[in-house]
Amino acid sequence: MRRTIHILGLAVMLGASISCGDVVRSSRAPVMLVIDSLQAAQGNAGSLGGSLLSDVITNVSTPPPCTTDAPCPTVFNDVGSAQFHLALKDVGTPTAPATPTTNNDVTITRIHIKYVRSDGRNVEGVDVPYQWDAAATATIPASGKGTIGFEIVRHAAKEESPLLQLRTSPSTITTITEVTFYGRDMVGNDVSATGRIQIDFGNFGDK
Repeated sequence: MRRTIHILGLAVMLGASISCGDVVRSSRAPVMLVIDSLQAAQGNAGSLGGSLLSDVITNVSTPPPCTTDAPCPTVFNDVGSAQFHLALKDVGTPTAPATPTTNNDVTITRIHIKYVRSDGRNVEGVDVPYQWDAAATATIPASGKGTIGFEIVRHAAKEESPLLQLRTSPSTITTITEVTFYGRDMVGNDVSATGRIQIDFGNFGDK
């Protein structure tokens, strides 16, 4: 009986140590990833801005056989852009300020995008598009800034519910879109940061 309890105790301690190790590793990075700006733009046209009107279907008049009199209904993805800088957790003292090194550079490798409605109706594929992960590669220098472009609304999302139904509906869906960037510094410490941007989905007028 005592042997069984001893084995169970070791298993619990081992599990706890692994869990704690992950927590320590993810929080021991000497730098923080700071999002300076998060913007988005329609994939077919338009400039980057602090919010996005995501058109679920766009009538285009070019190239042929599309014309002004017979436009072609087309689906475009939407794009995002984020600007970052890194901040040291330990800034040192006024007389001996800490100085970052190239070991503190952070390479972003993954982006997670999640759509949330403020009214609490958040069933994916019914109320909001499915959350998803995108691949990325961008290195933020420890003593400078960096920018990364990415896809914020997939082409496929506009072919699925609930965005598909908006093509023939005057309704819109307003979401607070959470964009989380994941990366590591040059010695393997995990770093992440989350930004938010408003995206309104609907069948908006074409220019």
